[in-house]
Amino acid sequence: MLASSIPLSLLFLLLPLPPPSLPVIMTPDPAVTWVELQGAPLSHLLLSPEEGHLYVGGVDHLYQITSDLEVMSHVTTGPHLDSPDCLPPIVPQDCPSASPTHNHNKLLLMEEGQGAEPGRLIVCGSLYQGICDKRSLSNISQLIYQTSNPVDTQYVAANDPRVSTVGVVITTENKQEGGGVVRLMLVGRGYTSKGPGDIPPITTRRLYPVVPPRRAFSQEEELGKLVVGSYSEYNNHFVKAVTFSDYIYFLFFRRDMWHKKEYRTYASRLCTSDRSFYSYVEVPLLCDGGYNLAQGAWLGNHSGKPALFVVMAAGQASTPVATSRSALCIYGMAELDAMLRRAQELCYTEGGRGSSGQEEAYIEYAVSSKCLKLPKGSLLEYTCGGEHTPNPIASAVPVQATPTFISTTQLTAVITATEAGHTIAFLGDKEGQLHKVLVRPDGSGDQYGNVMVDRGSVVSADLLLHSSQQHIYVLTNSRLSKVPVSLCERQADCQSCLSVRDPYCGWCVLEGRCSRKHQCQRHTQANHWLWSFGPTNQCVTVQSLQPANQSKEEQTQVTLLVVQLPALTKAESLSCVFGLLPPQPAIIMGTSITCQSPSPELLPPVPLGRDHMILPVSLMFGHVIVTTGNMTFYDCGAVSRLNQSSQCLACVNSVWRCNWCPVDQLCTHNHSCPNQHTILNQRDSSDPTSCPLVFALQSSALVPMGLSTTVVLRGQNLEVYTDEAQYVCVVEIEQDQFNLTAAVEKKDDNTLTFTCSPHQFHYAVSKLLYSAPIYLRRGERRIDASPGLRLQLYDCSAGQSDCSQCRAVPEEYGCVWCPGSPTPSCVYNQSCLSTPAETCPPPQITQVVPVSGPLEGGILVTITGTNLGMKYQDVMGGVTVSGVQCLVQPEGYQISTRVVCELQPNGKQMGGPVLVAVGTSPPGRSAQSFTYQDPQLLGLVPDKGPVSGGTRLTIRGRQLLTGQTSDLRAFLGSQPCYTAEEVKDNQLVCETGSSNQTGGVPLRVLFGKAERTIPHVKFRYLEDPVISEATPAESFYAGGRVIMVMGRNLDVVQQPIIVVWVEPLEVQRVKRRRRLALLTSKQQLVFNSTMTTVSERCSILSSSQMTCPTPPVTPEFKVKGVWFQLDNVRVHYESIQAKSFTYYPNPELFLLNREAPDVPYRFKPGGVIAVEGQDLTRAMTRQEVKAQLGDQECEVKTLDNTHLYCEPPEIQPMSVDDSNKLPSLKVIMGSLQVDLGLVQYDSNSLVSPVPLAAQIGLGAGAGVIILSVLVVILMYRRKSKQALRDYKKVLLQLETLEINVGDQCRKEFTDLMTEMMDLSSDVGGPGLPLLDYKMYAERVFFPGQQTPPLSRQLDLPESRRQTVEQGLQQLNNLLNNRLFLTRFIHTLEAQQGFSQRDRGYVASLLTMALHDKLEYFTEVMKSLLQDLVQQYVAKNPKLMLRRTETVVEKMLTNWMSICLYSFLKEVAGEPLYMLYRAIKYQVDKGPVDAVTGKAKRTLNDSHLLREDIDYCAVTLTVLVKNGVEVQPCPVKVLDTDTITQVKDKILDQVYRGAPYSQRPSADSLDLEWRSGQAGHLTLSDDDVTAVVQGRWKRINTLQHYKVPDGATVALIPRSQSSSGLGVNQVFQTGEKTPMLEGEEEEGLRLWHLVKSSEDPEIPKHRKSSMRERERAKAIPEIYLTRLLSMKGTLQKFVDDVFVAILSTKRAPPIAVRFFFDFLDDMAEKHGIDDPETVHIWKTNSLPLRFWVNILKNPQFVLDVQVTDSIDAILSVIAQTFIDSCTTSEHKVGRDSPVNKLLYAREIPRYKQLVERYYSDIHSAASGCYQEMNSTLTELSGSFASEMNNLVALHELYKYINKYYDQIIMSLEEDSSGQKMQLAYRLQQVAALVENKVTDL
Repeated sequence: MLASSIPLSLLFLLLPLPPPSLPVIMTPDPAVTWVELQGAPLSHLLLSPEEGHLYVGGVDHLYQITSDLEVMSHVTTGPHLDSPDCLPPIVPQDCPSASPTHNHNKLLLMEEGQGAEPGRLIVCGSLYQGICDKRSLSNISQLIYQTSNPVDTQYVAANDPRVSTVGVVITTENKQEGGGVVRLMLVGRGYTSKGPGDIPPITTRRLYPVVPPRRAFSQEEELGKLVVGSYSEYNNHFVKAVTFSDYIYFLFFRRDMWHKKEYRTYASRLCTSDRSFYSYVEVPLLCDGGYNLAQGAWLGNHSGKPALFVVMAAGQASTPVATSRSALCIYGMAELDAMLRRAQELCYTEGGRGSSGQEEAYIEYAVSSKCLKLPKGSLLEYTCGGEHTPNPIASAVPVQATPTFISTTQLTAVITATEAGHTIAFLGDKEGQLHKVLVRPDGSGDQYGNVMVDRGSVVSADLLLHSSQQHIYVLTNSRLSKVPVSLCERQADCQSCLSVRDPYCGWCVLEGRCSRKHQCQRHTQANHWLWSFGPTNQCVTVQSLQPANQSKEEQTQVTLLVVQLPALTKAESLSCVFGLLPPQPAIIMGTSITCQSPSPELLPPVPLGRDHMILPVSLMFGHVIVTTGNMTFYDCGAVSRLNQSSQCLACVNSVWRCNWCPVDQLCTHNHSCPNQHTILNQRDSSDPTSCPLVFALQSSALVPMGLSTTVVLRGQNLEVYTDEAQYVCVVEIEQDQFNLTAAVEKKDDNTLTFTCSPHQFHYAVSKLLYSAPIYLRRGERRIDASPGLRLQLYDCSAGQSDCSQCRAVPEEYGCVWCPGSPTPSCVYNQSCLSTPAETCPPPQITQVVPVSGPLEGGILVTITGTNLGMKYQDVMGGVTVSGVQCLVQPEGYQISTRVVCELQPNGKQMGGPVLVAVGTSPPGRSAQSFTYQDPQLLGLVPDKGPVSGGTRLTIRGRQLLTGQTSDLRAFLGSQPCYTAEEVKDNQLVCETGSSNQTGGVPLRVLFGKAERTIPHVKFRYLEDPVISEATPAESFYAGGRVIMVMGRNLDVVQQPIIVVWVEPLEVQRVKRRRRLALLTSKQQLVFNSTMTTVSERCSILSSSQMTCPTPPVTPEFKVKGVWFQLDNVRVHYESIQAKSFTYYPNPELFLLNREAPDVPYRFKPGGVIAVEGQDLTRAMTRQEVKAQLGDQECEVKTLDNTHLYCEPPEIQPMSVDDSNKLPSLKVIMGSLQVDLGLVQYDSNSLVSPVPLAAQIGLGAGAGVIILSVLVVILMYRRKSKQALRDYKKVLLQLETLEINVGDQCRKEFTDLMTEMMDLSSDVGGPGLPLLDYKMYAERVFFPGQQTPPLSRQLDLPESRRQTVEQGLQQLNNLLNNRLFLTRFIHTLEAQQGFSQRDRGYVASLLTMALHDKLEYFTEVMKSLLQDLVQQYVAKNPKLMLRRTETVVEKMLTNWMSICLYSFLKEVAGEPLYMLYRAIKYQVDKGPVDAVTGKAKRTLNDSHLLREDIDYCAVTLTVLVKNGVEVQPCPVKVLDTDTITQVKDKILDQVYRGAPYSQRPSADSLDLEWRSGQAGHLTLSDDDVTAVVQGRWKRINTLQHYKVPDGATVALIPRSQSSSGLGVNQVFQTGEKTPMLEGEEEEGLRLWHLVKSSEDPEIPKHRKSSMRERERAKAIPEIYLTRLLSMKGTLQKFVDDVFVAILSTKRAPPIAVRFFFDFLDDMAEKHGIDDPETVHIWKTNSLPLRFWVNILKNPQFVLDVQVTDSIDAILSVIAQTFIDSCTTSEHKVGRDSPVNKLLYAREIPRYKQLVERYYSDIHSAASGCYQEMNSTLTELSGSFASEMNNLVALHELYKYINKYYDQIIMSLEEDSSGQKMQLAYRLQQVAALVENKVTDL
């Protein structure tokens, strides 16, 4: 399970800690919790209503989770070995297509308990043809029911992950089985192209009771199913199954086969009690706006009535692919039921026609029923139908709905809830969002919110509502989330509550909280619960408050006018609360409320720095605030205190009603002063201000520093002061006050002037200007001054360091440059004792930056110095650089000290000083020289990189340090390349940015405005590297394990690295402690730690491969993530295959000599060294481990979790350590090296590896014994690890084994020698029973079909025959148009429903139809093959033609079959028949078990009879009627043969020369034993004499009847009364398993030679093979010598077949030469020079495609019977042939299958045959095209008459009809097709063949 990858800096709240493996994580919206689960994509979610447990099904995983999202139980359900083409149980030998397959959860349902019995969880997956389990609801890891050997009636779910399955569990009365209840599961599933094709769309499955022979989940005859005429045409995509009232409803979409062939959504209905599906009826659902594909559904309530809520998407064209356009549509159940009832009624009583005569109901699913005209009351009488009523019924009239909500994102899920009478729908979408929609009673919808649950992840259709109705459980790709339906309680006040506009929320006024309606006690009364979604949602508000503000010194009545005040009872009252003061009673009068304001002493102080405070006035009901207004309390005293410089002005101009008392210096709210002279507030007085005031300066405000100056002020309104106090001028300079006496003079205009005494002002701050406040004081009173009244003191010398700066000061300051002593300086003009300078000294330059620039100029040059002018105009045109004028930039100029100019172009490289001229004074010259340079770019490494950037480019060049580094910029096309290192004069390193497209771009380097490029060199942006696979996914902490990374474009990257993000465990612990500490405080926590990483460089092997050693990680760190950094492309390991990378602790390896570590380990040469340890294979495999003994390798043979075995060299290696002579053993695992101690070899000689007992018998015999013993050792070694750990013990056991096996071996060898002599004389027999061409073609083209098209006639009514045949002839003409044919094939292959089986069938039909034009057929096939080559060359050419997945591959198989028929007839048929006869002869000579199919004589170890059966040969005299006379014929049989086996052997002998199809069947004959004159006994496999022991019944044999050697028997036609139970082996094409009949009669089990230990419940014919079980004997592998015996016997015949096929002594068939030539041309055309690829192509096209098929199925060519035993042997020979054709080295080891070991010595020889065959054909002169064409013409003529091409054309037309629209569209898109009018011609065909009305 993966932790959610949230950035570290994200703020998130933490919940109580769950178990550490599965963190419940909060999203940024803390309300949504989730748990991350394995098994993506998760598909099903189920909620148990009692316990509240959740069950989640996904891919290979099943979870049981609490309602708080804690995992209770977790079960792994896959992957397992499986194939959709095979029936379970899967045995690899019998199912070559089996591979580890993921198990997708298809159904997750709950079966309720019965009485005390607990409920169960039903789980169905996609594995094993969709079988189901039952698990405990309380603990899902507890299996209650599971079948290991399912029968075909138990296949429930679809075996394809993409095909939907739905189900519903019902409990109903058990009428058929004598009362009680029966629990059933109804399942709807789509059509799957693989596996059993006969499972109906809807089936009923039994759940309870299950009494044998019934089985759980089985689809029994008496249980109903939806019968369908064509499974692929009626491919229902099921969405939902629900029960409602007494009905079950299915919702699905499919193509409308009745009408326009467009996809539509349907709802179908069944009665719950209807076991026979008589009541089945369906109706289309129409959602206006073209929304035709249902995606999810929910049965809920709309306005109190049941309704089906369906989310529908608009389909893409005429396909079942949903687009993003989707909507919610609602269908009332009453309306839906009415439409379904109407359809039933019309079909029962009106023949399906409505009142207008239109067909409104019809029979669907292509079944033979039809609508009837039964009596009118039939529907009332048979509500759920009956045997006589028509079914299944479909309504032609849809139920229509208008979308409630429309979305541009594809909606995938819906669930509804009812809140306070309102219907609310929650809709999930494809992007991981949950939309909240209020559904109005009229069906319209308002979206009021959405929650991002899991960004970018599809919301599963299974949305669930918690039983408390407070949370929704949302399932997405890999996450289960818990989303609250609303967050009312998070809104703390009324305004925020109403602003959320959530139908769940409203403000509960008297409780003071945001709540759901039912949670508010008085919600029924007006204005008590204010709904947030109401049209006029307004809180209880204070509309006005009188007075709004008042002085804090007063107390008054306050009146509040309140809107929407809720009514109270008489006993209840409200109170007012001002701020935090105690509540006061409120008097309510209607909507106005009156309170008393607080007394002044209770009011809090006014905040510092403020002149008022605002207090909230809350209206309280108990402790709940009903509403709040604001009231302002002001303080006049604070107004004046806050404005000391103008107290009076501030007081009378304030917004409050404050008045000023000048005499008392007091600001008050009163209208009178203690001492007269009240100056009223400006709002109460119309006079201009009458405040005493100093309003202006009469003297200049500019005052030079250090000079005695007199300041004069002007004042007014000062006559109010009548005391004798003196006026003083006050100037404040840097916290110091200067008090200057003031002389007063009265003016005519009633103003006063105040002349302050002279003063020299000084200030310490070094700056030109200082602003000093000035005001007037009378005694202790400060007189108001106008705002901004200040003196401007200035100092000329501050900051003016040279003449130019001084003269630049404005004139009014009077500053001059004084050249006097001790140094020249800038002073006030009256302070200069000498004559001030009129002009300034010449400029001086101190620095020039940069000192070089490009010839084109364009860079900025900065010149610093002194006297560089007083303004930039002074230096305009006066700056030259190396003699070239430089353009001065005004924005960079600083007076006198800095000039910035733009360098101008210069034609040549040169250097020189920088000159600056100011006015007429001599120019300043720089000491530095400036150089014009011409930088050059010479090279670029590397020249390619990924489009995401991150490549470090090294640009070589000359004079790259031109200008400043900031002027230097590099670009690749238009994208910047960012400088990565310090620039050197000859090298520049930059890192590429990302580009939006691939391709070559030029490199540009800009030096200012000068651009340089490298001619003819471009940097190539290539596709980003993509990683598709990285294995393994584990490493030890020591690192160094090589990760093999596969992908594409890996060589684009300059330096790939593997990065591991680690975090110290200490940080982990700190975080955990912080979390725990925060649980109570609920604070927010920020994790923002720096990221620690370790990395290693990877090695690129090719564009598709690289290796990365894992970085070492110390155990103190925890691994947080692993990724590959490919320049700027970061690929997280988890994203590659949805699997995380794991670091494990280092393994432990123990010293060789643990007891005495200093003593060397003694080793006896010829053995192995066993190293013990722990966790050795946790993150390491045998191939990766190296063991070094001294200076040589100790070859690692085996590695398991606790042991490592290595085989040292024969001679003791040298030590690599000088300090010790003995070598030490080192084990190397990646970067981990462990020294395990010294090793000393024993000096005595090796023990003889061959024990004496093995030297028994003949020389040849001894060789075979040794080989067999080696096989035994291999087998035995796999059983016991001890054998390798202790080599001596193995040798000892070996000797014992050989003594035991000696007798057995001698017996086998004796058989072998006699057989070899008998066989060659016996096997030849009469002529070759070759099949005629028609039968051969039928079996090859249509394997396994009961009535293939070759055997059929065109089944048409005579009235239509001529028209249809004419249409088919036109279709034939169309097929002869290559463009039409290729378009037709490509269009079919593009269709999703066009299965692999369909592809093969269409290819064979085309072969039939074009058999008379094989030249044209070949050209089309070549053209299609060229397309196929093109396709595979782009991916992996070696995979081409490996399987038959396309039409052209099956066409190739058929083409080879046609062309090689004559070769089979003339060359290969005879040796193949000889091989078959030899195998049959051999098998029949030994016992064959009739029940299990195992034989004593076989090549296949899984079909080997591993018991020593006592048997003897018996010769029977069979009486054969030849014409009139009866002749005796001797037949050899075995006394252990069953009677059926005896009959087969007799028929083989009697009809030895006749083809198998012309022989009578053994079942039609009885075997009669005749003894004397009257003794006639009919023998049979089963009769009253059969032996029964317990549950086992033995099949009768000759031994049982005690038939003696030489007995006389006769085969007579079976009489009707004969009822002997036959154990028959029926073999059809494609089915080789023995079919056992009557096996479970009376609960007994049959056996023949050995008792099967298989599960007794499961019939044998349902097993995919005879499984190997635990064997009873100690070491039955001894009998494997029988395989060797059989192999030796058949060797000559196997060789003959292989040589016949692969010999080039006679010219290989022309078709083979032609096709190999074609493949060579293809390889050359596409530049494939790898001989292995071409070898694979040839192998895939001829040996594997044709010869292996013939070898495994000789019945395709010969008229013979292939029994299971023969088939098992042929499979081994065919596998040997396959191994011989592969290029990979044929390695055989201890673990190799026995079948491979058998032919290990022969395979290299056969490989040479194959290689010589290929090379001889290649080196032979090509140009066989002409010869091929003539051969094809000849073949067309020879066999065309055998082909019934009208039937083939008619079958092909069915596919044209099925995909008619797509084919027409494809033809119309092609311009050439338009010219040839192909679409029009096809429409003509349709009109003729099908009477189809077209728009001709």
